[in-house]
Amino acid sequence: MDLIDIGANLTHESFRHDFDAVLDRARKAGVAQMLVTGASRAGSEQALALARAHPGVLYATAGVHPHHAVDYDADTDARLRALLRDPAVRAVGETGLDYHRNYSPQDAQRAVFEKQLAIAVDLRLPLFLHQRDAHVDFLALLKTARDRVPAAIVHCFTDSREALFDYLDLDCHIGITGWICDERRGTHLRELVRAIPAQRLLLETDAPYLLPRTVRPPPAHRRNEPMHLAHIAAEVARDRGEPVEATAAQSSANARAVFGLKPAPASAS
Repeated sequence: MDLIDIGANLTHESFRHDFDAVLDRARKAGVAQMLVTGASRAGSEQALALARAHPGVLYATAGVHPHHAVDYDADTDARLRALLRDPAVRAVGETGLDYHRNYSPQDAQRAVFEKQLAIAVDLRLPLFLHQRDAHVDFLALLKTARDRVPAAIVHCFTDSREALFDYLDLDCHIGITGWICDERRGTHLRELVRAIPAQRLLLETDAPYLLPRTVRPPPAHRRNEPMHLAHIAAEVARDRGEPVEATAAQSSANARAVFGLKPAPASAS
């Protein structure tokens, strides 16, 4: 298979001791390329450093997650704009709203989301989006910018049918993770993935988080990693009623189109 993981937090400290092995396992599982998520100023810089060290295999996003909205200032805005001009950085984000944790005040989250929407509009870059328990405010803000950016990716979609169709009505792409494998809270996604048009479907691990609960045997360390994207693809394909090869090929074609990726270099395959 030819898979692309559109959301992996490879700057996480849990990957430091075996990073090269993680990439090797991903390659052997058919994951040809990965986007390293930037979720803070420092994390975005680290994501770019990884992408530069593995050209054509790793790419990066640059943004500030709503959890870190209180840390956003003028220097952060300027630094993100600089990072996003690097050709290895392919989207603005992870940005959005999170009213589930509220690690940053909601008014700060909204203000910082608006600033990053403005960056995406100014630089004509896709948006890599996070939303949890904030759909109404999130959708209202997204609508102000959606027709002025080339693409919008709703990362790690876990919401309702109504939210899904709101996003599809805005021509958003939908990222599906191992959440679909969680029998406690993700079973509704098994039906909803059938409603995602083939051209809008993207696959991701959100590693090291969201280890698919149906992986057997489960790793003792409970860390998710990009190699498990093959498992997620198989689960999504089954729920969509299509061959896994078709799901993999379509989602990868979508990712390459959305993020402007060329196929991975032959030496990396």
